[in-house]
Amino acid sequence: MSDIASEGAQPSLWRSVGPGILFAGAAVGVSHLVQSTRAGASYGLALIGFVLVANALKYPAFRFGPQYAAATGTSLLQGYRRRGKPALGLYLLVTLGTMLTVQAAVAVVTAGVFLSITGLPLSPIVATGILLAICAGLTAIGQYRWLDTVTKGAVALFTLATLVATAMALPRVSGPLWPDFGAFEKTDILFIAALVGWMPSAIDVAVWQSLWTLARGKQTGDTPTVRGAIFDFHVGYLGTVVLALCFLVLGAAVMRGATLEAQPAAFGAQLVSLYADTLGAWSKPIIGAAAFLVMFSTTLTVVDGFPRALSVLADRFRSDEVPGEGRGDGDRRVFWGAVAVLFVGSLLVLHFALRSLGDMVDLATTLSFLTAPLLSLLNHRAITGAEVPEEGRPSAGLRLASWVGIVAQTGFALYYLALRFG
Repeated sequence: MSDIASEGAQPSLWRSVGPGILFAGAAVGVSHLVQSTRAGASYGLALIGFVLVANALKYPAFRFGPQYAAATGTSLLQGYRRRGKPALGLYLLVTLGTMLTVQAAVAVVTAGVFLSITGLPLSPIVATGILLAICAGLTAIGQYRWLDTVTKGAVALFTLATLVATAMALPRVSGPLWPDFGAFEKTDILFIAALVGWMPSAIDVAVWQSLWTLARGKQTGDTPTVRGAIFDFHVGYLGTVVLALCFLVLGAAVMRGATLEAQPAAFGAQLVSLYADTLGAWSKPIIGAAAFLVMFSTTLTVVDGFPRALSVLADRFRSDEVPGEGRGDGDRRVFWGAVAVLFVGSLLVLHFALRSLGDMVDLATTLSFLTAPLLSLLNHRAITGAEVPEEGRPSAGLRLASWVGIVAQTGFALYYLALRFG
């Protein structure tokens, strides 16, 4: 039976807003602050089309997360379970293959920006450990409530600061407006793959948002509705698109032609100082605050997202029943075990691989790029399953758009592999 609220008992749409903001917090991080900025610095505005196409192709897969949760009262992981345990196993392999690199890349960029604006004499690894511990503490104390509150505040502040900075920088934009495909070399294509890998984010976040949708319902006492979940999703998703374009414009305006630093602290300092040098010293606090809040919100949501998904995944492997999942819960022992693994594993990744920030970010984003078609297919199969009531299913046009996205992502991934290893 559907858990969609009756029309007469629907809560206001704004009471549904929360998971979409968490999505924005998770998405507007490395993909925007680092990759979009690098794209603008290296190519001007020529890659805007790739940013928009990536967001369009992934739109159905991301939307199906909260839509499935609101329509069925269970998360996407239960949708995977209904397709069979191999689907859960595939998601587990994708998660285990990417989570340490993703967490390490996100956290070390956050640490780099933090060190650049505070001037503290800490190594990037030590600063990363401190920030991860703070995020884990916030998650432990407030669980979803604090995650929702802190991320909403951070997203609101960095959105305002980024829009102000972009408006000031817009007259300074330089570089080509259109890509010269004939001049593209192998390195250009590999960078574009890394750019779109997390644009706007990895498809994993659709599972997280389905869980956040259920947790939001538990927090407010309202049963999630499909209409409310889709409205909330659009608030976050459209916001990430706008901010991706903002950072690309900022890169084209103030970092065009600059040689980007490889180390995280140096990159953070370079980013803030270049903006301040171009826009004026008075802008440094705005840019510094925006950059740090962007990355802190991403780190916080990733610290919650991977463990939350793994804790529910463990329940789904044990049983196809859903005790607790409708409340956005999972096995808390698995949750905290996953937090510990992420903490230690991320620091080990940084210890052995922290030679170049760009290489680490490109690795993490490229892994997400290659696994995107598989997760998009799982999301499509879940939302079109028999358990989804008719009023909660996507339209024929959206289903077609989903297949176009899956085919396109598969084609891009195969082309990348042929180019990279052929």
